[in-house]
Amino acid sequence: MLWTIAVILFILWILGFFVVHVGGGLIHILLVIAVIVIIYRLVTGRPVV
Repeated sequence: MLWTIAVILFILWILGFFVVHVGGGLIHILLVIAVIVIIYRLVTGRPVV
């Protein structure tokens, strides 16, 4: 589930960066939050599902 959200956010980030510049800041913030959550789960040993 978390990986799916991270992939979707990454795709939206790429689209926002290259295609649509409206809302690009929000997508960047969401991408950073998703990466932080993934790193936290990897460090704590919880499975990233």
